[in-house]
Amino acid sequence: MAKPPLSMKPTGWFQVAWSDEIGVGDVHKMKYFDQELVAWRAESGQLTVMNAYCEHLGAHLGYGGKVVGEVLQCPFHGWQWSHEGRNVCIPYQDRPNRGRRIRTYPVVERNASVYIWHDIQGRAPYFEAPDVFASFGDGSSVDDYYPQQRLYRERLELHPQYVLENGVDFAHFKYVHGTPIVPVFTRHDFDAPVSFVDFTITFEGDDGQKIEDVNSGVEAINGGLGVAVTKSWGMVDNRTISAITPVDESTSDVRFMVYIGRKESKDPARAEARAREFGQEVIRQFEQDVHIWQHQRYSDPPALATDEYRGFTAIRNWAKQFYPDGIGGSAAEVYAAIQKG
Repeated sequence: MAKPPLSMKPTGWFQVAWSDEIGVGDVHKMKYFDQELVAWRAESGQLTVMNAYCEHLGAHLGYGGKVVGEVLQCPFHGWQWSHEGRNVCIPYQDRPNRGRRIRTYPVVERNASVYIWHDIQGRAPYFEAPDVFASFGDGSSVDDYYPQQRLYRERLELHPQYVLENGVDFAHFKYVHGTPIVPVFTRHDFDAPVSFVDFTITFEGDDGQKIEDVNSGVEAINGGLGVAVTKSWGMVDNRTISAITPVDESTSDVRFMVYIGRKESKDPARAEARAREFGQEVIRQFEQDVHIWQHQRYSDPPALATDEYRGFTAIRNWAKQFYPDGIGGSAAEVYAAIQKG
């Protein structure tokens, strides 16, 4: 992959783990945004994500660090750190060191996932990570779906924006997935950090179909560049979550989750098995996209077909707000020039 002219340290919510990977008392090592991090769960169940190195003499808290009640204890000299990153105990001194603090990250858990808020300017979260159920406002919940199915690919050479741009790419279905689907976009809403893209599904070669007769489609909600959730309606009731998190200056971790809707059945075991098969097919198709993304070069400006301008222009212009340098590609400028000409 040619390194994209896009920062690998964008602002937003990004998945760093699944909740069931971090039990009470666990200390979980990870690296994201070129930072060594640890996540740990206190006795109360509270989850903390912080930089990995003790501010005393620099021991890595993920190698031997221990949860003691509601604090994390350094393996080197026993210094204890709170969920706010503050030193609360030096075991061989009466008072803690109040002048030093380990950086902690805002964290939320939803849809069995752990998200942290990343912003190199240190700003507080200014939008919420989307929920694959609640964000669609239809009263659905996890109980209406079979258990979550997952894909996890580590340190692939791709950028989060590639995945988001796929959401407005109507032309790739035939060539990447081998399907006759022709999405017709009914909504492009890029007015806020959380954006919305909806499309109905038509089929290539069916000249008699009318858009008002289509009874299947997809609604997508993009929570910044890091998390996107979708709701498919009509032919198959399924929900997906894609979460792409930069690891360093050239790679990202990819997580993808699928929920298949429950149906009444005389044979529940067979129904669940079929749902699992369908979920695996959804994951397989996502992997087909991943194969393209991980070898992709970011084309800037892109050579777009006429029908592609609106979608790609909108999403690239929207993406700029999440980068420290305010640069997210020049499709918007290309489109403006064409409109003038």
